[in-house]
Amino acid sequence: MKPKALSAVMLISVMLLLGCSKPQTTQPAPTTDAHLGIPIKEHLVLAVLWQQHAAEYRALCYQAYNVAKQRIDWVLANHDSDLPLAIIADIDETVLDNSPYSSRMILDDINYSRPTWYEWGRKESAKPVPGALDFYRYVADQGITVFYVSNRYQEQLTETINNLQHHGFPFAQAAHVLLKTETSGKEPRRQQILTEHEVVMLIGDNLSDFHQDFDDRSSAERNHTAKKMQQQFGSRYIVLPNPMYGDWETDGLYEGRYDWSEAEKAAMRRSKLLPD
Repeated sequence: MKPKALSAVMLISVMLLLGCSKPQTTQPAPTTDAHLGIPIKEHLVLAVLWQQHAAEYRALCYQAYNVAKQRIDWVLANHDSDLPLAIIADIDETVLDNSPYSSRMILDDINYSRPTWYEWGRKESAKPVPGALDFYRYVADQGITVFYVSNRYQEQLTETINNLQHHGFPFAQAAHVLLKTETSGKEPRRQQILTEHEVVMLIGDNLSDFHQDFDDRSSAERNHTAKKMQQQFGSRYIVLPNPMYGDWETDGLYEGRYDWSEAEKAAMRRSKLLPD
């Protein structure tokens, strides 16, 4: 074989060998939190849009406060207690609408954190939940005391009061705004109010706003307790809609654990859908 022909054969052989071999590249190991490029707060988008835009959300809030007013009128016509009357109201998604904070989490693709929650609170710009302001003013005009029992942090007391006062909510003073100090459970604060008042109504968006039997419970337990207390809803207990967050998510869907990865949380949400 001539030298030129031999060189051509050798070159073709090398090229064939290179073509058949696999490239030796290092593939990045998948991370635990990988969820196919979907933003971590994408699942929250529709809930926030519903609260911010749906007339149905507003209608449910008006309905809740209409029922509450009718019940208050009944109480005033029928009570015979020597103690002054009071109602206990949660603040977030019951009195004040914090959906802009949830919107910001979506747009920034971040989870809830105390620093960002503090930053939102310092703006003092949360607006009243539909129907709320008229109701609490009406209650105050009837001589009923309002206590705001919220799991906002005690460090947020000043801006919380300022936000309430800005809109003209009655009883927006430190003695009537009981925020979280050591525990999220609200029962000790409710008992504190009960020492000097007859509490005729509790209003909230989370069932733990009403009774300690809902604290730190699974979805099955919470649903069982709701059924057991069904006669209280619409009379002593008034529930406001909140599809964005709550114990139904943290204690229910995520089973009271806060250390799930984003991928695990996404899988849990899908696993708990009921298609049949």
